[in-house]
Amino acid sequence: MADTPRPTPPPVPVPVPVPPDDLTLLNGCYLEAQRSDDIWSKLEGLRVAISQPPNSALAVTIAEIRSGARFLRHLADVAQVHRDQIQFVLNHLNTLLPCLSRSLRDIQSHYEDRSRSTQARWRDMYCILTKEAAGQPLPMRFGMYNRYILLLRNVLLRSADFDLSAMESLRRDVFRLREARGLATPLVAKPSPVMLRHTGFLYEVDTTPHWAENVFSTPLSCKTPLKDVGRTKSFGPHKRMGGHSIPMNSRIYFRQSFDQDNVSLTVFNNSQNNSAYLLLRMLKDNTPGFSLRGAHRLCVEREGSSLRLMRWSASDNASKLWAELYFRSWEELVLMYCTFISLKAHSCLTRQFCAEELCLQGERKVFSALIWDDGFYHALLVYEEEASHNIRLHAAVWEGPLRQCPVWTIFSESFGQEGEIDS
Repeated sequence: MADTPRPTPPPVPVPVPVPPDDLTLLNGCYLEAQRSDDIWSKLEGLRVAISQPPNSALAVTIAEIRSGARFLRHLADVAQVHRDQIQFVLNHLNTLLPCLSRSLRDIQSHYEDRSRSTQARWRDMYCILTKEAAGQPLPMRFGMYNRYILLLRNVLLRSADFDLSAMESLRRDVFRLREARGLATPLVAKPSPVMLRHTGFLYEVDTTPHWAENVFSTPLSCKTPLKDVGRTKSFGPHKRMGGHSIPMNSRIYFRQSFDQDNVSLTVFNNSQNNSAYLLLRMLKDNTPGFSLRGAHRLCVEREGSSLRLMRWSASDNASKLWAELYFRSWEELVLMYCTFISLKAHSCLTRQFCAEELCLQGERKVFSALIWDDGFYHALLVYEEEASHNIRLHAAVWEGPLRQCPVWTIFSESFGQEGEIDS
């Protein structure tokens, strides 16, 4: 009996590539930032083992990779608020992130090759990766990545420093590197769901400079160290990326990072009600979680080297800890405290302050007077920090609904460097 021919098996379906969305790409920023931190830490151990000097190519490469990790997290944090700008950076991120990831994984592969000495691992890593980039040295490659990331961050921030021609030039450079590595042409990314999750209304962007944008932009000339600096904590409740409905055209005032960037605080103006809001981002198992509160819904108190932000829990009918922010210097703690109090005082949603909020614990008042400053009566006070005995001058609103609201403060070690708190 003749064999019955077997039926032809159906063709194996070829998976169709799915274009990434904004959620995937922004999560990719946090993922590659963590990978960068792992890589630079390993390379630093390698540098010490082979006694490379601080100005060597290896040291510069480490510095660039370390900076890139911070830049990536900053970019992704900013995107949570300036959602109207995400559409302009998605395809650039889709071009950059796979190339950056490939470079980091190549470095890791060379680092983990135990068949070679530590000196040979670094030498071969440098030579091979430089050759594949048409002679571009390894530190310059990561410098290129970082310039690209910073330009994309400037797009999100609506910065006047944005340079379109520079961004296009960097995009072409990254494309050439992708082609040299055999990476496929990136698909067009789609703006969903982070960008589309908002209140449904568009509000006008206020381009008038705001005082809060400049408080932390100038480095302090002196810093008084604080003792017993713990780990900054965000207690939530947290939501996943895109879980908070932030109005389009909201505007970031400033961003501060804590605990080696594991926690960040982004303070912004809500375009819907023109009030200050605080967005905390924490990382758990490399996954970001976000907690959002208006300044009017928080109370602040100092505990040693930290500022504790308290929220009201309706379910528990009690005050609960929302965040504990630790600072390494007294000056940074004071500036954050004064900025928070001023933003809360100027919020149209604030009903009242807790009695303890308007007095910073750990300081004592040694002088007070009434002065006429910039067309207004202000209270001029001198505070002494009890632990270090450092002093600062402090001006506050004298009367009216903003009474005791901080206006400016000057630290004794830097008279002439004024910390402007209010306009």
